[in-house]
Amino acid sequence: MFRTFKIGLLLSTTGSYGPMAHASLNGGLLAVDTLNARPDRKFNLVPVTSDPGGEPSHYARHASALLDQGIRHVVGCYTSLSRKEVVPVFEKRDALLWYPTHYEGFEASPNVVYVGGGPNQHTLPLIDWALRNVGRAAYCVGSNYVWAWETNRVLREGLIPAGGRIVGDRYIAVEDLDLDHVVQDILRVRPDFVFCTLIGASAARFMDLLRAACLSRGIDQARDMPLLTCNLTETTMLAVSPEARDGHVSSSVYFSSVDTPESHAFVSAFTRRFGAMPSADAESSFVAVHLLAQALEAVGTDDIDAVRAVANTLRVQAPQGEVKLEADTMHAWLTPRIGISRRDGGFDIIEEYEAPVRPDPYLVASTPRLAPVNLRLVS
Repeated sequence: MFRTFKIGLLLSTTGSYGPMAHASLNGGLLAVDTLNARPDRKFNLVPVTSDPGGEPSHYARHASALLDQGIRHVVGCYTSLSRKEVVPVFEKRDALLWYPTHYEGFEASPNVVYVGGGPNQHTLPLIDWALRNVGRAAYCVGSNYVWAWETNRVLREGLIPAGGRIVGDRYIAVEDLDLDHVVQDILRVRPDFVFCTLIGASAARFMDLLRAACLSRGIDQARDMPLLTCNLTETTMLAVSPEARDGHVSSSVYFSSVDTPESHAFVSAFTRRFGAMPSADAESSFVAVHLLAQALEAVGTDDIDAVRAVANTLRVQAPQGEVKLEADTMHAWLTPRIGISRRDGGFDIIEEYEAPVRPDPYLVASTPRLAPVNLRLVS
């Protein structure tokens, strides 16, 4: 019997990080359209969108409203703050959140499928790259919530045993654009690199201010004091001044420059529909919807116990390469990459892993001091 399944898309397309969440939403919508256009499809997906406006206190209410409609699966939340607001709702009402954003790790819920990268898939590769290429003295600046706190902790635990140090550590309220004092402190201590975990408008403003301040002092910021990050994407770069876009180093599982047939097709379809280059946020939502659809097709129902039962069979040939789920933790195997930003807002991939990396959200099998064994340089 041909069926219809409603799925939620819970993403704040308005607010300070609206552009990134909007890219995530667009990736999910593109996946729905792609799947519904298959001639051999056995069901239709009907997306139901909800915008909490970037306000943490709104997320639980919006999540509940989606579940009140009989929806059992929701792709959504851009920040860890919003995810933590809704996880109790999904656990209480026994629904599944398909979380599409890279995150800090140290969490596992039977009611969350973590499709975005965890710390051993983005932070550890970046630590290794930094130790080999730029130095051991880091200045950390981040948005004041769990993503920055935990990611900076992992950085610290990787640098210090290798003889490194943290020379500055500043946290800024989400949406705060008053960052001149942080830039001045960075110029005072002159670290080997700046580790940035700011999100949204704060991140773009910071990159503009840092580059301008360095230029006024004759400092080549990209060469002498590069900015390293695990959350800089093509979408973020659109808000950065062109003169401040190049030379930033980002660790991610996907850039639009990934050279696979699936990536070329994804970029073409995304740009044709939305008029912008896709990002890791868009790709992860695209993958999340495909994994969910594969589960629905396998079991013929949106019952979450049935879906969880087939989690370890789910795998898709995604734009980034093969993605599959680890049933024990409900996290995804993903392929880490290091990219350096260009003036046009894109990224050149300079290093990448040869195969997907098993998720290790609690860093039980990994340590920040463990160098990658399957890294290859990109010529």
